Amino acid sequence: MKTAALVIRILLGLIFTVFGLNGFLHFLPNPPMPTPAMNFFGALFATGYMIPLLFATQLVGGVLLLVGIFVPLALLILAPVIVNIFFFHLFLAPGGLPLAIVVVAFEIFLAWRNMAAFESLFGPAA
Repeated sequence: MKTAALVIRILLGLIFTVFGLNGFLHFLPNPPMPTPAMNFFGALFATGYMIPLLFATQLVGGVLLLVGIFVPLALLILAPVIVNIFFFHLFLAPGGLPLAIVVVAFEIFLAWRNMAAFESLFGPAA
């Protein structure tokens, strides 16, 4: 199980590092998207800050997972991004849903493996 956690952590880290870097360096071509998905990205881009923030968050979380330091923090940073990725593909661009489901499964698995780090979040306030 320890080997599986290592492999999944590295895979998830690679996914977010590559896609985070791609947001800044544009080395992967963007596949054609349905109109609602393009409209959504257009709205995020129009804010002037949301797209860079999104890609920077992916990059930071991915690098932390790859390096293996602050893994619980990386999982917390990436959790809202992963929720958005899942629902984006569920409702706007279903072609990417299989990869989104894999990413959700990886996040849940790693969060479960690091449950001790999250226990204080679910306990009574001090």
